[in-house]
Amino acid sequence: MPREDKKQWKANYFTKVTTLLDEFPKVFIVGADNVSSNQMQQIRSSMRERAVVLMGKNTMMRRAMTGHLENNPNLEKLLPHIRGNVGLVLTNEDLLEIRDLILVNKVAAPARAGATAPNDVIVPAQNTGLGPEKTSFFQALSIPTKISRGTIEIVNDVHLLKPGDKVGASDATLLNMLKISPFTYGLEVLQVYDNGTCFSPAVLDITDDDLRSRFMEGLRDVAAVSLQIGYPTVASAPHSIINGFKNLLAIAAETEITFPEAEQMKAYLADPSAFASAAPAAAAAGDAPAAAAAVAEPEAEEESEDDDMGFGLFD
Repeated sequence: MPREDKKQWKANYFTKVTTLLDEFPKVFIVGADNVSSNQMQQIRSSMRERAVVLMGKNTMMRRAMTGHLENNPNLEKLLPHIRGNVGLVLTNEDLLEIRDLILVNKVAAPARAGATAPNDVIVPAQNTGLGPEKTSFFQALSIPTKISRGTIEIVNDVHLLKPGDKVGASDATLLNMLKISPFTYGLEVLQVYDNGTCFSPAVLDITDDDLRSRFMEGLRDVAAVSLQIGYPTVASAPHSIINGFKNLLAIAAETEITFPEAEQMKAYLADPSAFASAAPAAAAAGDAPAAAAAVAEPEAEEESEDDDMGFGLFD
């Protein structure tokens, strides 16, 4: 079968891009740095029938979206994010499930000189199995070692690299000698598009408890501001009512004015000793049944001892 020419191939690619964007309203913009073609194939297979992975040159993807803006103007929100080594993962399913499916497809990779460390790299204390002739190499990297049974042993854990550090040639050599693959590479979710709205992937991790907590914080702030400036709102009304009731009780306590809710308070203020004597009496009344039960238990034990022998003490 003859291979299609470049012009036809581009036209088919543009059609594919616009068709997929019309069919799938949910899109992940993913970074594909350090992802091999074999790993990409595995990712496509794992998401088959659930999502579609679309890769291509940024200029071609932007051109396809720009030419389709008349039919789908929301695609304009995707254009600023099509930069760098990125691709699209399109789906109709739950965004959180597909996000987790994207992130789980990662593979361990050895450190390469010149690469940027995406995470902390810590070399654990261990016996390296290397001969003493390699001691100078560890000393150059300021790694504390000792000779144990004819081999080099790393004494303490060593924090070799931090996120964002460039991997040096010595760092890469050390990690490869120790057979440590410190990095994991896969598609990285950079942005999420859902029915015309673009947002950070961190939004997918927000739970109902987070929303409830933020709502209550805002409600407390509104109530505090309303009370401070004397502007009544739904949030501050319960507090205003309670504060007003406290003021009424204070007035009733200082004057002869009374109302049903203030009578008990005024009675207490008139004779505090009556309430003081009533409290111990109530406590004693509550303790009496417990004390009676405690006294009854030894009697029950004595009766059971006589029954066990089958006759009384004086039979």
